[in-house]
Amino acid sequence: MRATRLAGIAGVVGSLWLGGTIVALSVADYDFIRSLGWHPLDAPGVDWPSGLALGPHGAWLTAAFVGCGMLLVRFAITLHRTLRPTPRGGYGPALLGTAGVALALLAAPTDPTLAGGPRTWHGLLHDGAFVLLGLTLLPGMFLLGARMRRDPDWHGHAAYTWGTLLLAAPAFALKGAAFYGFLLAAMAWFIATGVQLYRRGRVAVNQPYDG
Repeated sequence: MRATRLAGIAGVVGSLWLGGTIVALSVADYDFIRSLGWHPLDAPGVDWPSGLALGPHGAWLTAAFVGCGMLLVRFAITLHRTLRPTPRGGYGPALLGTAGVALALLAAPTDPTLAGGPRTWHGLLHDGAFVLLGLTLLPGMFLLGARMRRDPDWHGHAAYTWGTLLLAAPAFALKGAAFYGFLLAAMAWFIATGVQLYRRGRVAVNQPYDG
């Protein structure tokens, strides 16, 4: 089905879009992000990557947060419709869709950590969105893995999903340089899942899938 293939493409494009934007801005605005106190090894968690949105080319990251968040919501909806239904099987996609909303809300500008001064409403919103992202993305992936395990067409992807969680969850909690690992693992999962979703869409053209 065309909608399924498009959702698969959205998973791949969204991950590459966000990841590519972060890398490009980290290079282009290196001096700026360093001025906020960030260092790739000594202080990897200081205002990175969110602080890049405050820099000279920050609008690109703001657009990526919003756009990729919207793509993630669509991705979650179509994944739910493609997977074989199970009791309470909608919880995983719902959490994944909520993570998309949280990603879009990260567009609210963060407050520089070392700047001092009172917190702003948009800084608080940004921090809340980051917490919401962690509280929904990781549990959502866990529940999706359980649902995939019961679907013959996705059974093999369940093990990969849970394996990603074993790497991504500790990296998200530890922060620091480990956060790089979280980003890479999460983006790789969305790309792999997007490819799988695209393939299911192609199969459905000749063999309609009733999931």
